[in-house]
Amino acid sequence: MELLWSPRSPFVRKVTILLHETGLVDRVRNVRAVASMSKVNPEIVRHNPLGKIPVLLTDDLGPIFDSTVICAYLDRLHDGPRLHPSDARDWITALRRQALGDGVLDVLLLMRNEVARPDGAPSPTYLAGFEQKVAASLAVLEAEAPALGDSAFSIGHIAIGCALSYLDFRFSDRDWRRGHPALASWHAEFEFRPSVIATTPGDESVA
Repeated sequence: MELLWSPRSPFVRKVTILLHETGLVDRVRNVRAVASMSKVNPEIVRHNPLGKIPVLLTDDLGPIFDSTVICAYLDRLHDGPRLHPSDARDWITALRRQALGDGVLDVLLLMRNEVARPDGAPSPTYLAGFEQKVAASLAVLEAEAPALGDSAFSIGHIAIGCALSYLDFRFSDRDWRRGHPALASWHAEFEFRPSVIATTPGDESVA
């Protein structure tokens, strides 16, 4: 299998963390792919009409996208503990957490693109809305941090951890840890996992 990949994409990172956690990393070859909101990459569109990464290229099922679907598929290919729990309550909790983590990432990507608008005139209304959504999400995650720490590691943990790490990576001037001590403590433990260390965002030039 091949993964259309970029070293700085947080959604790609979700997949690569799962690959390390499940022992599948040697079964997937990373293929460098550059995606942006302003320019369509025909090599990506050939496999995903939305022009987004990650895309997993398989021999039997063709291209699979997006990160949520790729992770669900890969989690069925190993014999270890599943990152998508079988228990119904744990499963829906993991999916809800994944939705929140992915949603925060979506907002952060929109915020970053708005700030970097070519005309140099980001919308104050949009930015204020993005800020409110991030603040509300961090408040919910702060309240849920003890439960995150007490529950088995899942796809929800991966998504939330990737979102917080992306905050550090792209918005390093923001001190999101202030006012969120429980969440900061949980994230510190997340960052020490071997799978997370192995997938630290790198240089865009690295293939």
